[in-house]
Amino acid sequence: MKAVIFYKHGGLEELKYDDVPEPTISETEVLIRVKACALNHLDLWTRRGIPGVNMPHISGSDVAGVIEKVGAKVTNVKPGDRVVVNPTLSCGKCEYCKMGEDPLCDEFKILGEHTDGGYAEFCKAPESNCMLIPQEFSFEEAAAPLVFLTAWRMLVSRAKVRLGEDVLVLGAGGGVASAAIQIAKLSGARVIATASTETKLEQAKKLGADILINYKTVEFDKEIWKLTNKRGVDVVVENIGEVTWKQSIRSLARNGRLVTCGATSGPVGEIDIRVLFWKQLQIWGSTMSNKREFAEVMKLIWARKLKPIVARTFPLRDAAEAQQMLENRDVFGKLVLIP
Repeated sequence: MKAVIFYKHGGLEELKYDDVPEPTISETEVLIRVKACALNHLDLWTRRGIPGVNMPHISGSDVAGVIEKVGAKVTNVKPGDRVVVNPTLSCGKCEYCKMGEDPLCDEFKILGEHTDGGYAEFCKAPESNCMLIPQEFSFEEAAAPLVFLTAWRMLVSRAKVRLGEDVLVLGAGGGVASAAIQIAKLSGARVIATASTETKLEQAKKLGADILINYKTVEFDKEIWKLTNKRGVDVVVENIGEVTWKQSIRSLARNGRLVTCGATSGPVGEIDIRVLFWKQLQIWGSTMSNKREFAEVMKLIWARKLKPIVARTFPLRDAAEAQQMLENRDVFGKLVLIP
C-alpha cells in the first residue's frame, strides 16, 4: 500500500510517500481502507521527535474510512461499514480502564503517535474503537474526533463549565480551540476568544465566540481585566504553554479553573504560588478522552450541534505541504488528507 512515512525524526523533508506493507490485524482488530485522515499538531510533534515513537512511523490520529477486513472475534462491525476511529487506545484491564478512565491507562497510546496511523491507504484499529458514520456525513467531516474529544474532556469533564460562566479560549485558529469555542457556547458560557488575525477572529465569531481579542495588538490578560471589570474569567482553555502561561493565570477570577492539554510554545510555565492559593485557583491537566466521552461527542457531531470545520483537503502524497500549512498556522479549521 501507499503511505506517508518517516524513517527518522526531522523536518518536512523526512516525510516520504512510499510503498509499505499492509497492516496485519489481530482477531479483535479491523483493517480500514482510509478515506480521510485529518491533521493535528500532534503529527508535527511526532515527526519532530517526541518520545515514544517507533521507527519507521506513519502519523495520523483522525481516521475515517471503510472496513476492509475483520478479525476472527469481531462481531459489531463488518466489511463495507463506514466508520470513524476513536484514537484513544487502552488495555481495558488496568485499574484506570476498569474505572472508565482510558486516558489514564497503564498502557495508554494514541493512534498515529504510539502506533501507525492514517497517513496511508490502510490503517488498523481495535473493533471497540470503531463507530459507524451516518450516511449523510462525509468522511472528511467525520475524520475530526481528536480535537473535539480533547476539548470536551477539558471543558465538560475536567473544568465542568457552567451556564453563564466566562470562558477564555486561546489561539482560536487551532483545532482544539475551535472545538472548545463550540463546546463552551453549547454549555451556555460567554466565550472570549483570542487569535492573531482579524480573519481568524471573524471565523471564531461564526463559531459562537462573543468577545474577540487580537493578541498581536493588545495584551490579552489586561484586556480581560477591562472586559470583566477586574473580575477575570471562570475558565481558561490553554494549549499554548510557556509563552501565555503567566497571562492565562492572571486572567482567572477567584476560584477560576485553568485546563491545559498542550505546550506548543514550551513546557515550563511560571506561576506565583501565592496567587494560586490566595485566589484558590484550580489547574487541570487533560489528555484525549474515555469511551463515554467519545460517544457523547460523536452524538453531538452527528446531531450537527458540534461542527467540524474542514479548511482544505490534500491528496495523501501532499502530506508535507499540508503539514507546512499547519506549521505556519495559516489555516482555520482542519486539513484533511485523502488517500
